[in-house]
Amino acid sequence: MAAFYEELCKDLGWKADVALLEKMKEENKTEIEKLDSVIKDVEVNLTETEIRDAWLAKAEFLCKIGDKEGSVSAFRKTYENTVAIGQKMDIVFHLIRIGLFYLDHDLVTRNIEKAETLIEEGGDWDRRNRLKVYQATYAMAIRDFKTAAGLFLDTISTFTSYELMDYIQFVKYTVYVCIIALPRTELRAKVVKGSEILEVLHGLPDVRQFLFSLYNRQYDKFFESLAHIESVLQPDRLFSPHYRYYVREMRIKAYAQLLESYRSLTLSYMADAFGVSGEFMDKELSRFIAQGRLHCKIDKVGGIVETNRPDSKNYQYQATIKQGDVLLNRIQKLSRVINI
Repeated sequence: MAAFYEELCKDLGWKADVALLEKMKEENKTEIEKLDSVIKDVEVNLTETEIRDAWLAKAEFLCKIGDKEGSVSAFRKTYENTVAIGQKMDIVFHLIRIGLFYLDHDLVTRNIEKAETLIEEGGDWDRRNRLKVYQATYAMAIRDFKTAAGLFLDTISTFTSYELMDYIQFVKYTVYVCIIALPRTELRAKVVKGSEILEVLHGLPDVRQFLFSLYNRQYDKFFESLAHIESVLQPDRLFSPHYRYYVREMRIKAYAQLLESYRSLTLSYMADAFGVSGEFMDKELSRFIAQGRLHCKIDKVGGIVETNRPDSKNYQYQATIKQGDVLLNRIQKLSRVINI
């Protein structure tokens, strides 16, 4: 893995082991020369199938040693020599995995679009389901948790993308995104009561407690679980850029869920329910109220939190008037231009 080792040393400021690096480069050079000689031979003497297999072997080797640009180029050459749609899909999946590893959004989105086109041309059922897992994983990587939740749930009973992740990790991701993205009723129907998910959660006590402590309103246990989940998500390659956002949104969701059940409650009661101090709870609520994320107000003198649930119909009415004003202003500006 000379290419990947060299890249890591550059990105992380490590001092490279020159002797080791040269040794790996020499071994890689020897292997690439062998693969190139095979490609030259099959291009002259054999059929398209053997040419494709030779290019695929080189692409997989370049991917194995961490040569991103070389492997992407070789996979594209393999794609050009491939006829069957299923085999083309497999190459596209490999390119998406490379994009996910390097978080190359352009590489991922272009190949997801290409995979969707191939599916429409006649992709099989298995690859159609595998594509959903790839789409869900990328949606999670770009913080589109709602889309990811829907796609993960669609494939929970047909998962076969073991080249991307194992089934246990797949279920973990499904639970993480569903908790934050789904309303309580959907969460109950699709996750809390989901037999495939529950079967795996028996062996994942931390994830199980995270899910059920929120659903069963055991907020002190939920906060403990959330602290553990934060330590799990922080080093996760796909979740790492979003773990602070995720933890903040989950705290807001828990606060909102408790406040929904009451017209008013004491600050001390909320603090006890979440297992934190009154001062911490006061700061948390104040911050989220100021940001418009929680619909309540704090009576500091009485130590009471009063909810003021928004009237959805009134909100829609106000939004309609506001959008109407904007539209009228644009029409007036357009009429002036036309008159001129």
